[in-house]
Amino acid sequence: MITGLTLVNFKAFRHVELRLGRLTLLTGLNSSGKSSVLQALGVLRQSFESGMIATRSSAGGGLLLNGDLVTLGTAQDVLHEDFGPARELIALTSEPTVGIILDEDGRQHRWAAVYDASQPDQDVMEVPVLSMDSQLYTRSFQYLHAERITPAVTYPRSHQMAIARRSLGVRGEHTVNYLRHHAEHEIAEGPLRHPRALSPQLLDQTVAWMQELCPSVNLQASAVEGTDSVRLSYGFGGTTGINATRRRRPTNVGFGLTYALPIVVACLTATPESLILLENPEAHLHPKGQSRMAALLSAAAATGAQLIVETHSDHVLNGVRIAVKQGVLQPQDTVVHYFSGNGAGTEVVTPRIDKDGMLEQWPEGFFDEWENSLDQLLD
Repeated sequence: MITGLTLVNFKAFRHVELRLGRLTLLTGLNSSGKSSVLQALGVLRQSFESGMIATRSSAGGGLLLNGDLVTLGTAQDVLHEDFGPARELIALTSEPTVGIILDEDGRQHRWAAVYDASQPDQDVMEVPVLSMDSQLYTRSFQYLHAERITPAVTYPRSHQMAIARRSLGVRGEHTVNYLRHHAEHEIAEGPLRHPRALSPQLLDQTVAWMQELCPSVNLQASAVEGTDSVRLSYGFGGTTGINATRRRRPTNVGFGLTYALPIVVACLTATPESLILLENPEAHLHPKGQSRMAALLSAAAATGAQLIVETHSDHVLNGVRIAVKQGVLQPQDTVVHYFSGNGAGTEVVTPRIDKDGMLEQWPEGFFDEWENSLDQLLD
């Protein structure tokens, strides 16, 4: 498991050290650095997958800034505008350096990407200091962006992505094909297996968890013959297509269901070896749905997977607190970071959750807008 992340001269951060748990929530103000944390992990993974970084080698490599997982722009966009010396990270160069350090179960891995002032628009940064054998490279990996698939008539049918790589895509665009192909895969007994599902199979488990978001909904994923597309359809009432109402296209069903589907499938297919990065899993869901989504995230973490989640939802936060109180997760399994900034830098506060689900501190601005609004209404 990745237990810590340090970023040096990376985007919003001059220097920040973050503890990571089995389930880590990144909360806080807009443009305060939350997404940068996920992007740091994403850029390392995509650099490895592209062949720019190889394991079992210290011969150097490159940090690929634009690829399938993240699009960070140029080296100038990545380097923190008030960069300082990074001697604690690299002593091989006096040039400005972007650093990423991972702590993994007692081992530390370092990457240092050099900024060449003569090539500020480069999108591959030289990495003279290279980590070896990070779990980030070898673990099952999913990264779902905030901008995910929307209701559509068809979705892509890519054998390479959904089957060979077992990837849902950063927008979840391969989820329907993944679900179609792996429908009979059984979810292991444990917190993720929904007790009211018709069977342990992935499709039935997906339906059961989707019903937590929208009661009575069911879904089908099927190939469109003669094309490179797959089709998703919804029904209401009955089971997985049996005794259900007439099938409906996603375009004729609430936006939130399709938007949430990749999150549900990512969590259900999590294993103890999985690392899952999620942006705003609560998007387009009603409050109860957001709370149930937190229950799913917690169940995935309880199986041994590691989830790092950016969220703006107090319902997600409270759902995780409830999971701790109910014993689904232990307090040490959960980490909550609150990011705030004033334009001159970013501050990170980490309130701890105790065994009763209570937070040891409640920083100003941390999910307190409900109370602020109530105070104004009662004034």
